Amino acid sequence: MLPAPAASWPRAALRRLLVLWPTKLVGITAGISLFFVLYFWAARSPQAPLAVMPVLAIDRWFTLREGLLPVYASLWVYVSLAPAFSKDGGELLRYTARAALMSAIGFAFYLFYPSAVPDFGVDWTQYGSLQFLRAGDASRNAFPSLHVSFAVLTCHLLARQLRELEVPVVLRLANLAWCVGIAYSTIAIRQHVVVDVIGGLVLGLVVAAVPLREPAR
Repeated sequence: MLPAPAASWPRAALRRLLVLWPTKLVGITAGISLFFVLYFWAARSPQAPLAVMPVLAIDRWFTLREGLLPVYASLWVYVSLAPAFSKDGGELLRYTARAALMSAIGFAFYLFYPSAVPDFGVDWTQYGSLQFLRAGDASRNAFPSLHVSFAVLTCHLLARQLRELEVPVVLRLANLAWCVGIAYSTIAIRQHVVVDVIGGLVLGLVVAAVPLREPAR
């Protein structure tokens, strides 16, 4: 008798999404909400003088691109994918632990080493959506870029999940492109400079590499 054919990757992906879906839905929503509360609290409660981040020669290669704001904002969809595709409660808990650790490190920087991007001499009244973004931001949270850190962590975890699901290569490349696009957008809309992005990259990679044991079965 021939073995049954393996389930197609869309069906396998759907099964993953449905695992603990109420917990995932509530957890992702609550997690992002709590992140914003603590993010703005840390950025508005500095315990040291404000430092201005240095501008490198490479920063001048990037032109201001208001049209990349949607890419920047898409992080909050992107970061939801890794927990959403967790195959069980253990994987979901490990993601939560990594996200909490990374946030805590980032918030510590914002509290004890508050930093801002330099004045680029831009007339922000000519860029309505970016002016709105900058008005709502505390401007003491440049280094490290947690936007980049979360994009890198998500890319790493999602890459493994996509391999397990055996999705087409084009989707794996799309995952990488999304991460790179988010990192690029942080510079292109002048929320960060290259040093901030490097800091976020390192933080994301370090947290992704932290060994977390799977719970005993």
